[in-house]
Amino acid sequence: MNRPSPLDDPAARAARAWAHSARFIVTASRIEELPEPGVPEVAFVGRSNAGKSSAINALAQHKQLAFASRTPGRTQHINLFGLGPADAPDALWTDLPGYGFAAVERQAKQRWQAVMAQYLAQRHSLAGLVMLVDSRHGFTALDQQLLEYVWPRVASGEVKLLVLLTKADKIGRREGERALADAQGVLGAMATEHSDIGVVLFSALSGQGLDDVALALRSWVSSEQD
Repeated sequence: MNRPSPLDDPAARAARAWAHSARFIVTASRIEELPEPGVPEVAFVGRSNAGKSSAINALAQHKQLAFASRTPGRTQHINLFGLGPADAPDALWTDLPGYGFAAVERQAKQRWQAVMAQYLAQRHSLAGLVMLVDSRHGFTALDQQLLEYVWPRVASGEVKLLVLLTKADKIGRREGERALADAQGVLGAMATEHSDIGVVLFSALSGQGLDDVALALRSWVSSEQD
C-alpha cells in the first residue's frame, strides 16, 4: 500500500499546525527568570552559525519568531515560545544561546553559557533536546562537548534527543548520505537501551526534514502527557 504524501498525511498536518501555533512567551538572562517548570519543554541548541533560529522559524512557519542575527553569537538570553492552546500551552520551545563564536566578549560568553549549562543539567521539565549540527562539518569538538554534557540525561531516557543536520540544501545527495551515516555512527556508539535518539537531514530553506521534525516534537509532548 502506498504511503500518503506528507501533505496528505493527517498526522503531519496536525504536527505542522501545532508547530505553527508557536508564539513568544518570555526572554530570560537567568534561570530564576523562567516560569516555574510545568508543561514539557523542548530545547534547541547548537553552534552560533548552525542555523538554529532559521530552523525554529521554519518549523513555526514564521519568519521572525526567533531572532536570526546577521552576527552569530548575539543571542545572549533564553527565549521561550508557547505551543498549543493560547490560554493553556501544552508545551514550550526553548531557544538557548548559541555556543562557540569566538568574537563574543569572553566574560559575557562565560556568563550566558553557564546559564545554558544550568538549564540543560537541572531543568526538570526538559523533555527533549534538538541539537543543530552543520551537515557540512559534522560534530565539531564543541558539539561533542555539548553532547557529552547532556548525555547522562539522554542515556537514562529522561531527555530525548534529535540531531538536525542543518543546511542540507548546500550539499549533494552523496554528501548528505555520508553526513547522516557519520552522525548515526557517533550517536549509535553512545546509545543505551533507554535513550531515545534520532537524526535527520534538515534544511530550513528547502523544507527538507520539516515534517519529520514536527512529528517527532509533537510525539515527544504527547508521550509526556500520557
